[in-house]
Amino acid sequence: MTDPGLGRGVLHPAAAATQFDLLRREPAADLALYVEYHWIVRWDLRGRPPYEQQVLSHPNVHLVFEEPAAAVYGVQRGLFARRLTGAGHVLGVKFRPGAFRPLLGTPVAELADRVVPAVELFGPAADEAGRAVRRTADPAAMAAAAEGFLRGVLPAQPPRPAARQAEAVLALITDTPALVRVDQVAAVAGISVRGLQRLFAEYVGAGPKWVLRRARLHEAAARAEQGTGVDWAALAADLGYADQAHLVRDFTAVVGAPPARYARHGPLPAHGDAADR
Repeated sequence: MTDPGLGRGVLHPAAAATQFDLLRREPAADLALYVEYHWIVRWDLRGRPPYEQQVLSHPNVHLVFEEPAAAVYGVQRGLFARRLTGAGHVLGVKFRPGAFRPLLGTPVAELADRVVPAVELFGPAADEAGRAVRRTADPAAMAAAAEGFLRGVLPAQPPRPAARQAEAVLALITDTPALVRVDQVAAVAGISVRGLQRLFAEYVGAGPKWVLRRARLHEAAARAEQGTGVDWAALAADLGYADQAHLVRDFTAVVGAPPARYARHGPLPAHGDAADR
């Protein structure tokens, strides 16, 4: 099953859709407790200028089969950018929140903002799988190669209860816009603030404050994509900001432009977001 939608977090999706294709595939049933979905990016820019795509990443770990070798991407807390040139394709495995912890063997926070060669974590089999993915342009064959590798490294048992709890709290944040503070999330989840912070460091890879902030920025970017007729003051109130100026500062610090300007213009040069690290 594939879904051609670019999804929340891909900045300027209308422009992006003219530069590359993004397919999503559901994982095989035996992998679904660990893998949220596979994504495949395909592009052909031969004879055209390079294109830089910017992304407001989600709180997930990804295993990416790409050139020159497969790599594991921890939660990218700043504005992530990827430059595309020539022609090619990559396949990524998006792990469920909390599900990468048993593969890493240490708190997932240690991967934050890092890109680690997959061979360092999984040995030569990771590069062998990467070569198999890159040899074919067929999405089903790419996914089959990745899933064959995953079956050799994923635990036989389901994720631990704490991992499932972390995933549930993340879903709570995403589905409940009224939750705008860490103490509110902790109260609804039935856990102390400190316990929530430890849970996220161990299993998510970013703190709950960052996750709340990123969810708000995803919504602000999605609204900005609708055009210039957004009531920014009302949106700021909906997202729990003290006022419109606070929303503008937050958005600008990460994306590099105020939301109204973002709605009018194309991507700006990427830069990091050092807040809440």
